[in-house]
Amino acid sequence: MRVTIICVGKLKEGFYREAVAEYAKRLSRYCRLEIVEVADEKTPDGVSVLMAEQIKEKEARRVLEKIRDGAFVCTLEIGGKKFSSEGFSGWMEKLTVNGVSHITFVIGGSLGLHESVRERANAALSFSDMTFPHQLMRVILAEQVYRAFCIMNGTPYHK
Repeated sequence: MRVTIICVGKLKEGFYREAVAEYAKRLSRYCRLEIVEVADEKTPDGVSVLMAEQIKEKEARRVLEKIRDGAFVCTLEIGGKKFSSEGFSGWMEKLTVNGVSHITFVIGGSLGLHESVRERANAALSFSDMTFPHQLMRVILAEQVYRAFCIMNGTPYHK
């Protein structure tokens, strides 16, 4: 299986980079993980609704350019489907059984995702009703993908 995580913005904090690198290393035994960063736009304080939409649209163009043909695309958004860790693992396993060999997860920038990215998605996933920093979300996603593979393979990490 191939897993791609497309993220708007770079990881600025070293501890986030270290955590993602650790999960990438652990995931290497289960899948080919690729993390793709696209540039984020500067967002001024008190940004207008119109300007926010323009910013999201610019970021969306960059994201959509990176999505490979044939990939199953899953956006991360508050309104997406929620799973337990076991449920998420089962969902991923079902995708593979149904012939999906490449899952692309998309994490938007600080303003969220543009509608064009949502329209391209095959699914939307939510980890919580809470809002997380998009940099931290990359760590959370990598950990949950690793946990999902551990559950699928019956390894003790999950417990």
